[in-house]
Amino acid sequence: MENFRKVRTSEEESPLPFPNLPPDVVEMKVKEGSKIRNLMNFAMAQMELKGSRQIVFSGSGRAVTKTITCVEIMKRKLGGLHQVTKVRYKTLLEVWENQDPLPGGPAQNLTVHKNVPSICILLSRDPLDPNQTGYQPPEPQHRQETQLGEGGEDVSGSSTKGLKRPLPPPCEELQTKKLQVQVPESPRGSGTTDHQLDQHH
Repeated sequence: MENFRKVRTSEEESPLPFPNLPPDVVEMKVKEGSKIRNLMNFAMAQMELKGSRQIVFSGSGRAVTKTITCVEIMKRKLGGLHQVTKVRYKTLLEVWENQDPLPGGPAQNLTVHKNVPSICILLSRDPLDPNQTGYQPPEPQHRQETQLGEGGEDVSGSSTKGLKRPLPPPCEELQTKKLQVQVPESPRGSGTTDHQLDQHH
């Protein structure tokens, strides 16, 4: 395979796995190299400015994680979204070209069929059928607020930080005591350098 170079990758087109979608539903196809900020700017504009009721995020292979990240950001920003997640396999066709064909022989191409995991997530402002597989109801508002509170500067967040803060100083005190104990035992030359190092810190 070292003489072969991948020249083309295409994925088979498959219909979205959600019934009763409006024909103009926005599908965000997330690729491995997509920038999350660009995807989110476009998706938020569709939902907030254009008033779309539903949006689909899809990605396959290495883009699956990025797809899920986009969905979670969207749910946090907009709130109250119903979600249906479908996982399936997609077939990728990779065409590899022989870089070093035999003299006088035809250039050989290889076509490789790869099955990769793929995810499709539908987010909807309108209620969806809760009995379908992969359905997640909107998160209650108070849960979203507590999540935001931990990252922000509210009372509950700062009190837990307050508990964590006093822990480091005792360790530092122990270290400085150890250094002070070592200084008298060591010969004067290195003792002074230890001391100077200590002062520089």
